[in-house]
Amino acid sequence: MRCFGDDHPDYAAYHDHEWGVPVRDERGLYERLCLEAFQSGLSWLVILRKRENFRRAFAGFDPEIVARYDERDVQRLLADAGIVRNRAKIEAAIANARATLDLRDGPQPLPELIWSHAPARRPTPPVTWAEVPAITPESTALAKALKRAGFRFLGPTTVYAGMQACGLVNDHLRDCPTRTG
Repeated sequence: MRCFGDDHPDYAAYHDHEWGVPVRDERGLYERLCLEAFQSGLSWLVILRKRENFRRAFAGFDPEIVARYDERDVQRLLADAGIVRNRAKIEAAIANARATLDLRDGPQPLPELIWSHAPARRPTPPVTWAEVPAITPESTALAKALKRAGFRFLGPTTVYAGMQACGLVNDHLRDCPTRTG
């Protein structure tokens, strides 16, 4: 059995083909951070079902385009029933696009910043979900670094979920058929 996803085909596909697969490109990382922020307080299944709508609404998560969104775009997004209509999360996605662009001119672009916080590999895989943390020192440090860079709505728990999703950590349970290494 998978460590999650056996109860729903969307979850199963996400588990088998995306969760934990390394993401190293700027747009992919920006998208995952946005989706993790939108998921906060909601079921991940809600986000999976709306993901294509999010991609359409946020210009394929192109940070250069999203960074130019203004109040008219916020109003348009608040009226879009295909996405999660939360002003704080929408404004965070726009601010995070601007922060992503700002990082390009700094010492560490977004991919380098995120991957510089990848923890050491665990010596043994987790056997149960009770062994998988919600927050780690690395996710706390990365959340602080992102906040200093101007990112919003990304605390240590949300950042850790992003680290899992983007393959910085391998939290597939020991007996999961998708687990490698």
